[in-house]
Amino acid sequence: MGIAGGTGSGKTLVAHHIGQALGQRIVVIGQDSYYLDRSDLPFEERARINYDHPDAFDHRLLISHLERMSRGKPIEMPVYDYAAHVRSKHTIHAAPAPVIVVEGILALAIPDLRAMMNVKLFVDTDADVRFIRRLSRDIRERGRTPESVISQYLDVVRLMHLEFVEPSKRYADIIVPEGGYNSIAIDFIVTKLRTLLD
Repeated sequence: MGIAGGTGSGKTLVAHHIGQALGQRIVVIGQDSYYLDRSDLPFEERARINYDHPDAFDHRLLISHLERMSRGKPIEMPVYDYAAHVRSKHTIHAAPAPVIVVEGILALAIPDLRAMMNVKLFVDTDADVRFIRRLSRDIRERGRTPESVISQYLDVVRLMHLEFVEPSKRYADIIVPEGGYNSIAIDFIVTKLRTLLD
C-alpha cells in the first residue's frame, strides 16, 4: 500500500493509525529513509540538494527492499540524518508483514514503485496547514531555523509539490482529506484491509 501526499499532510499519522489497528500484520517503510547517500559531497553541497525531487531518492534500493519483503524476508532499512544530510551508518531491522506500507511525498509519483501497490492513498490537506506542520517539525526534529524552513518551502518544496506530488493524486484509489484526523476514512481503510487479510 502506498500513502502519498504533501509535506505535513498527515501521511505518517495515517500510517500510524492503520498500524495501531492492524498490529503485527503491518510494516511501514518511510520513503524518506531512502534518500540517496551523498556523503561524498561537502555539507554545503548536500544542503543545497533538492530533496523533494524524485531524483533525490534511491528508488532502486527501496524497490529491492520491497521485493525482498514481499518474499517474506527482512531488510535493513536505512536511517537518514536530516541535520547532516547523509545516510546514517545505522539501519533499522524491519521484518516482513502481510501488509507493507510505503509512506512518502512521492510514493505515488514513481511509476515502478506505484506498480507494486495494491492500494494507493493520497492524504489531502490544505497548503497552509501543511506548511505550519512542516515548520514546526523541521525546527523541533531536524534542527532547522525558521528562516531556512521558510526559504526552502518557497524556493523548492512548494514548486516540487505542484510539479510532482499534487499530480500523483490522480493515481490514488482513495483520497483522505485532513490526514490522520479523518477517523471515518481511517476506519474505512482498516476495515477494507482486515477484509483482504482475512
